[in-house]
Amino acid sequence: MKPIEIGHNKIGIGQPTFVVAEIGINHNGDIELAKKSIEAAAAAGANSVKFQSYETDDFIRDGSLTYSYESEGKRVTESQRAMFQRCELQPGDFKMLKSHCDELNMNFHATPTSALGVRRLVELGVGVSKNGSDFLTNLDVIAAMGRSGLPSVLSTGMATLAEIESAVEAFRQTGNDKLILLHCTSSYPTPFSEVHLNRMTTLRKAFNCPVGFSDHSVGSTAVIGAIALGACWIEKHFTIDKNLPGPDHRFSMSPMEFEHMVKRVREIEACMGSAAIAPSPAESEARVQFRISCAAANPLKKGHTILESDIVFLRPATGLAPEHKHRLIGRQTLRDLRSGENIGMNDVA
Repeated sequence: MKPIEIGHNKIGIGQPTFVVAEIGINHNGDIELAKKSIEAAAAAGANSVKFQSYETDDFIRDGSLTYSYESEGKRVTESQRAMFQRCELQPGDFKMLKSHCDELNMNFHATPTSALGVRRLVELGVGVSKNGSDFLTNLDVIAAMGRSGLPSVLSTGMATLAEIESAVEAFRQTGNDKLILLHCTSSYPTPFSEVHLNRMTTLRKAFNCPVGFSDHSVGSTAVIGAIALGACWIEKHFTIDKNLPGPDHRFSMSPMEFEHMVKRVREIEACMGSAAIAPSPAESEARVQFRISCAAANPLKKGHTILESDIVFLRPATGLAPEHKHRLIGRQTLRDLRSGENIGMNDVA
């Protein structure tokens, strides 16, 4: 799989993990809070921030539909429509946020809810297009993402394999092959028993493209597991204050938590290393110090014919390796050998 380029970043196998701070609607409709969130995400080591770029009427018009969540230590139930309208940003807002990201050398992207939304983001100059899991089955939006020519990321929360296949086909039919799939469980927060990281392997095999992980569980445990399974993209909800009102703040990462997660991501990347089985450079000295070699079990005089009982295996590995002891047996020593002294082929006739 050829790496996919997003700005100055390359995404794919063997490349550094692309880490996204999903601000989503955690700006609460406040553009200044959104800017502060971008600054905090940049300081915490995020490669990109992600917002939700939507028009509420694109997906919900019934004001009687409600959503319940924990906020500020209490249970809140409110109209979904009212909640999303309160957090809806306008095209001019996104222009300001994109400019703020540019000033901080930070990638910016958002999840649109229509073909028009895709076009607006392209005109804004984003480097990547992304869906929300709730719009995976809106193939018109998926096709618009493909036609944009941008690298695109499809979240697969709540989906069947057949639904993912339909979305991938709709995207690839546009001729765009720059596709990343994200495994995701759309449960907030997600219990560890519902994370199902092994689905990443299924997605990679089924669709032959880079695979990442959009995580809604608490903490960074699942993220580290995803890196070990080859995730090229990590997405985590982000807030500057878990105590702010709103549906997502309580399970989002604080700046300190996010920074710690990024540090662990980079550490586990370093740990992954190479798949080739061979001594690592750090082991070169250890091979000599810790391995064993053939040595004299007792003092041996020059001209002594070596018996198997004359050989023991001791550190360091500067003599003949134990598996070659048969090459010494029956040969005469060319010099006196002290007890415990390593024996090499140069020491025998």
